[in-house]
Amino acid sequence: MFLRFDETKATQAASFLLSLRGGRMHYIKLIKLLYLADRAALLKWGAPITKDRFVSMSHGPVVSNILDLITKKINKPVWAEFISEPLGDDEIELRREAPTDRLSKAEENLLREIFTQFGHRNRWDIINNVMHKLPEWKDPQGSSIPIKIREILEAGGEDEKEIRAVLNELRATSDAEEALSNAKC
Repeated sequence: MFLRFDETKATQAASFLLSLRGGRMHYIKLIKLLYLADRAALLKWGAPITKDRFVSMSHGPVVSNILDLITKKINKPVWAEFISEPLGDDEIELRREAPTDRLSKAEENLLREIFTQFGHRNRWDIINNVMHKLPEWKDPQGSSIPIKIREILEAGGEDEKEIRAVLNELRATSDAEEALSNAKC
């Protein structure tokens, strides 16, 4: 199942976390914090914040599309307006704060909670002591392996009934977004 990635909302979430850190952070740490926020939102509300695709990589789970926005030369009209390319020590910084109109207050609070819990740790500590211990992560041996939403829900202790309900709701949301997108064309 593919959720429709929302570059604007992902940019707002990244900008929010960067602003909590003074506007600058190593991009790997940002990727990890965003994954942890999406994971927590999925387990708490049945829907991730960024609607990104999740994959296991050598340094743990990542939000794949956001990683591409940071590291690849691709069209990123919203992201590039607010967040820099990697600088010096692969840190990225805010060009200017993004609005937060696509984030609910609950999502802002969850992002703040994730930052409070993990923001003081360096990227290697997060990778080795958090990301590599998540049950849904599998060592891809230098490649990447998709992480299914079902795997995150199972790792979070959800029962089969709840997993099916979440997946059905996400599928319905995805179908509705697709129908709206097609109607605009």
